[in-house]
Amino acid sequence: VDKYGLPVMIKAAKGGGGKGMRVVRERKDLIPSFKAAASEALASFGDGSCFIERYVGAAKHVEVQVIGDGKGNVIHLWERDCSIQRRHQKLIEIAPAWHHPMSVRQNVLEDALKLTMACKYKNAGTVEFLI
Repeated sequence: VDKYGLPVMIKAAKGGGGKGMRVVRERKDLIPSFKAAASEALASFGDGSCFIERYVGAAKHVEVQVIGDGKGNVIHLWERDCSIQRRHQKLIEIAPAWHHPMSVRQNVLEDALKLTMACKYKNAGTVEFLI
């Protein structure tokens, strides 16, 4: 926070579904919000570990589903927009993310493949982007 400033998002390290997440806009709220997020994460996931990242408020949330074989071969199953949310929980997924320009969609797909190929990803998973 000292280096990058506010606002930040505190997120449960082993979480999901919007649980264990807090937006912090003022320094005085940092410690209480971290404690609250950690407590919720522990109750929800059995692990209170949290991390802090820069909060990007007006972004669109776009995801790419990928499948990799662990040898650098990865395919994508196209992109979807998951920006319609309530309490950081996706309500609606729109596939394809037609309201983004095709060039943006293509870049997202290519970046998802570059990332997962570089680490020789093995599994089915999701690469998430804030646009």
